[in-house]
Amino acid sequence: MLLQLLDYLGVAVFAVTGGIVASRKQLDIIAFLFFAMLTGIGGGTMRDLLLGVPVFWVENEFYLLVCLIVSILVWFFAHWIERLNRPLRWADAIGLAAYSVLGAAKALSVGDTILVAILMGVMTATFGGILRDTIAGEPSSIVKSEIYVSAAFTGAGSFVVLVQLGTVPAVAAAVAATLALVLRGGAILRGWTLPGYSRRSSE
Repeated sequence: MLLQLLDYLGVAVFAVTGGIVASRKQLDIIAFLFFAMLTGIGGGTMRDLLLGVPVFWVENEFYLLVCLIVSILVWFFAHWIERLNRPLRWADAIGLAAYSVLGAAKALSVGDTILVAILMGVMTATFGGILRDTIAGEPSSIVKSEIYVSAAFTGAGSFVVLVQLGTVPAVAAAVAATLALVLRGGAILRGWTLPGYSRRSSE
């Protein structure tokens, strides 16, 4: 049940970020829906296609309904949402934390290896946001120095490790998502980064 709730939460908050991007560009309601769905289900769609399993929103249309409801709500209340501190980044952070766990859990559930599960977690958590930013012509967080992909890797990796150690999946999911959110939150609030590559002299 916790994993299912995390799945709906991930779709919803990612859909919010898509709607906010559409509102900032003053697009129409159809564009709101497009960006909400692109961001909300993009990462999970890529995950399922790579895993060779039925695409989750094709089997359960409620995910599409979530995106539709979110796009309508953001259409009417985007100006209120924008009054919050960094709403786009925080919604994206929550979605990243939830989806990093869900992507890894989905891969494990179909019998894939530990490394594949971690990669699927990272992809599920980041691909929708990358698509959103690319199509909207916005600079993506993935090419910024602050922690982003690393937070998704931490969430997916810690979930897989905890499960392999025999931790109850619900507990592992809660701990892993919290770790990912703390890391991403630190990047938003404190500008946390990992050491970057420094060009070295060839001499």
